[in-house]
Amino acid sequence: MIRYTLWRLISAYETIIVIDAILSWVPRGQYGFVDSIRSALDAIVNPFVDLFRRFIPPMGGLDISPMVAILALSLLQRLL
Repeated sequence: MIRYTLWRLISAYETIIVIDAILSWVPRGQYGFVDSIRSALDAIVNPFVDLFRRFIPPMGGLDISPMVAILALSLLQRLL
């Protein structure tokens, strides 16, 4: 039961990371409701993704650290 709950929480967090990455393509200030959602998601996602941003610089303006964070979470899920 605990493993299943952890697995579902990790899946939800992966989804939040994907949504945050997609919203990062929307320019700030253009849509007010998107800015508020984006700020809330950034507060949830950035502490974890920033762990990977320290070691993986953006390549050609593309930040791949969310993908690496999702990969790390997927590996954790497999261990469960």
